[in-house]
Amino acid sequence: MQRLNNIIPLICFSIILTIVVSCSQEKSFSWEIVHQQEKLSFRGISAVDSSVCWVSGTDGTVLKTTDGGKNWENLVIPGVDTLDFRDIEAFDRQTAVVMSAGKGSASQLYKTADGGKSWKKVYENKYGEGFFNAIAFWDGKYGVLQGDPIGGHIFILVTSDGGDSWTEIPRQEMPKAADGEYGFAASGTHLTVEGESTGWLGTGGHMAHVFKTTDKGQSWTTHETPFIAGRSSTGIFSLSFRDEDYGVAVGGDYNQELQEKKNVAVTEDGGASWKLVEDAGLDYRSVVRYTTPYFIAAGPSGSEYSPDGGYSWKSIEGPGFHSISVGAEGLSSVWASGSSGRIAKLNIK
Repeated sequence: MQRLNNIIPLICFSIILTIVVSCSQEKSFSWEIVHQQEKLSFRGISAVDSSVCWVSGTDGTVLKTTDGGKNWENLVIPGVDTLDFRDIEAFDRQTAVVMSAGKGSASQLYKTADGGKSWKKVYENKYGEGFFNAIAFWDGKYGVLQGDPIGGHIFILVTSDGGDSWTEIPRQEMPKAADGEYGFAASGTHLTVEGESTGWLGTGGHMAHVFKTTDKGQSWTTHETPFIAGRSSTGIFSLSFRDEDYGVAVGGDYNQELQEKKNVAVTEDGGASWKLVEDAGLDYRSVVRYTTPYFIAAGPSGSEYSPDGGYSWKSIEGPGFHSISVGAEGLSSVWASGSSGRIAKLNIK
């Protein structure tokens, strides 16, 4: 009996020590603002690593840092100061493709291969009702662009030479879009890719679908979702996948940013079916990105990270953002861009 009495305090001490150690290991997330230009809005961001990051936005602005955000170079593209560069995809410190969004000819693509010293226009939208929404690349050669539907069908461009040239997928081979259904040029992340040839596209407006490709954008299948939809401001704004099976979608209603309703969903079968996270507690969110082991989401009102695949979310200290990009180093190379010309890096302690 005396021996048992000695063991019980040891067990209790062990439990308490485990709890204390566990609590002490909980991480603290915060944003460090590394650049700000009040009159601009940055929706495009592409992190190469913890040192190199490209950012794009209003007034034809493209910026680049190669020293972790201490200094930023303004990369001038002549004659584009009226364009809004909503998305950018960088391959390294020398090469990047930037996309402007707008009706008709306001949607354009430019590429640089010399670090932004010179740029070449590689594509200009030729449809009056056209409107580019996002671009994404599987690697240094193969990429895809999505735009508003043309003639009632999803609009897709593909490239196989790193963005030097682009080819439209014939509309009759593309899925039909519902009346009033389109993608949102909010963060460049409602179009996302994984692996060597798989990609997903989330839509909104009157309907919220997920379209999937397994052949680098050549063909797409349509999948229903329970996401919020029905108004021009509602739908899926961003998708991110942990692998080719498990993914998280976020969005909501950008006209009701604080409304937490049908705006987070998860898939475990590669996007074929989606399940709402009823108690996610997120406001409207324009972006979600994955970097092991977390999903990270952001929107105008703030940002969060999820340690359990999108089912629960913990706040990140700092302001809201439009978009997030993860570089080659994972958690140590997470960058964000937003309104009032904010650019930030994620700090984890």
